[in-house]
Amino acid sequence: MVFHMKTTLIIPDPVFRDLKRKAADRKETMSALITEFLVLGLRETRRPKRPFRFPTFKMGPPKVNVANREELYEFLEAERDARLYGRVKRNA
Repeated sequence: MVFHMKTTLIIPDPVFRDLKRKAADRKETMSALITEFLVLGLRETRRPKRPFRFPTFKMGPPKVNVANREELYEFLEAERDARLYGRVKRNA
């Protein structure tokens, strides 16, 4: 058994004209066309969206072991000196 629901929709005039024209071109009723569009729209909203993924980059091996505080401070100081004085302090 098929049930139908009658309802009232408020559709802007330009959209209504486009729907009427499309239904006439396809030789079907506006009800059938609107039902098809509603079904397609509902299917679209049911699809799970892919989660956002941050981009990844290959950066090579680490320059310093961040768990070693002393090594980290030495590296940061060398980087700072290179920026300020234009030279790099090298550990031989």
